[in-house]
Amino acid sequence: MTLRTPLSRSVNIVGLIMLTSALSRAFCQALTEGNRRSYPTLSHFFRTFGTTPPTRCGDTNDSVVTVSQLKAMLDSKNAQLFDVRRPDEFQAGHIPSAVNILLDDLEVSLKLPSETFEQKFQVKAPAKTDDNIVFNCRSGVRSGQALDIARRLGFSKARHLQGGFNEWEAEEAKGKSS
Repeated sequence: MTLRTPLSRSVNIVGLIMLTSALSRAFCQALTEGNRRSYPTLSHFFRTFGTTPPTRCGDTNDSVVTVSQLKAMLDSKNAQLFDVRRPDEFQAGHIPSAVNILLDDLEVSLKLPSETFEQKFQVKAPAKTDDNIVFNCRSGVRSGQALDIARRLGFSKARHLQGGFNEWEAEEAKGKSS
């Protein structure tokens, strides 16, 4: 017969909490990876049944930029803004001074030598230590994927626009109606 003390129950509870946290993190990462690979069933599921905008696992304040923060960065000419949508989406409307780099081409583009990057995109090549790199897309999902790619390549201070171009347009519309 094993006697259970309050301490052993506490240890079991802490262990259960740690296991639950690890499993939920792993599940979230698996879903994010599935979405990154554009499995249509997962993307469709989140768009159809999500009650809140999709977020990335581990999104923190240091990984996102709000529309007002981005506007301040753009006003002070302190932003390297990369729009990772398809060219047709970009042509239909984009944030001023954004540079269009297709998400599928981002990793290769960020690995280009500075001179080649600058010739191809007509802007200064981002450095891994730059703290003004911002990715955007339509709603924040693809820019989150772009952020993951950039961070994996060593761009540790890069961020993405929370809510994407949709949020930008909504804020612009609010400003015009005020």
